[in-house]
This record gives sequence, structure tokens and C-alpha cells, in this order.
Amino acid sequence: MVEVIAILLLFAMLLILLRAAFAAQIFDLVLAINTFGTVTILLIIVIGVLSGRDYFIDIALLYALVNFVGIVVLLRLFNRKRRGWLSFFKSAGRQPTDD
Repeated sequence: MVEVIAILLLFAMLLILLRAAFAAQIFDLVLAINTFGTVTILLIIVIGVLSGRDYFIDIALLYALVNFVGIVVLLRLFNRKRRGWLSFFKSAGRQPTDD
């Protein structure tokens, strides 16, 4: 039964990668990356259960922390970039478009 769960998680990861490849906006891409990281954490735990090694849970927790910090840094970077673009458009007297 655990093997079936691992295969389903791999299939979900494939679908998430397809979603990330065809993301229309940057926030859709960030959401897909975050979801991929979450499913990866679940897959690490399932592999730990399959192999009978308890330290895989520690690895999954560490990966969750790195995933969370990475997403926060990425969103802060995009927020600063977006504010920078908005101030550029305001100083030029033009209206920004949401592409």
C-alpha cells in the first residue's frame, strides 16, 4: 500500500511540474514550487517508511524548513521587484499593466 502512495506522489509531482511549466503569472509559479516542495516532503517520509529508517523524518523536517525559508525569500524578492517597477511607472507618468 505504501508503494502505491509513493507512485501517486510521483504522479502528483509530474502534474505539478507541468503546472509550473505553463504558469501564466509569477505567483502561479511560486505556488507550484511550494506545492512541489510539500509533495517532496511527503515522498521523503514515504521512502523512510518503505526503507524502515527513522532519520528520513528528520531529513523531511529539514527540507520543510529550507522550503519555507526559500519561498519566503523568493516572495520578498518578487515583492521588492514589483514595488520597484511600480515606482518606475509612477515616476514616468505611465500606468503599469499586470502581465
